[in-house]
Amino acid sequence: MGKESISHKGKVIRITPETTTVSILQHGACSECHAAGLCGMSDIAEKAVEVATDPYANYRVGDEVEVLLKASMGMKAVWLAYFIPLVILLVVILGLTAFGMAEVPAAVVGLGSIGLYYLGLYLFRDRLKNEYNFTIKS
Repeated sequence: MGKESISHKGKVIRITPETTTVSILQHGACSECHAAGLCGMSDIAEKAVEVATDPYANYRVGDEVEVLLKASMGMKAVWLAYFIPLVILLVVILGLTAFGMAEVPAAVVGLGSIGLYYLGLYLFRDRLKNEYNFTIKS
């Protein structure tokens, strides 16, 4: 049985009637490595997450909270960000080389197709943002 939600600890940095902004530390894979301090590759980044404000919540700016997201939404994000672009790249490169195009131009066209895919994600970011509903657990 898998986890039902993904959680990150954070600190409330702003509260408005519509949104509550929580600052979270996003840990990369390197930050968990025992040698991260030696190689200087630990990638911890501070991110601000906007959550719909709960009018009945009793948290204030500066409070430590936990931000939750359904695990299924996390998997959807992985598919959109990593798996689908990989499939696009492979299909374009293999398809073009199968039709006789040289490898380097096929690779350039493949990378361009991924660029177009990410541009599409960027253009539809507001629609995607509505699908990812974060909640706060104090």
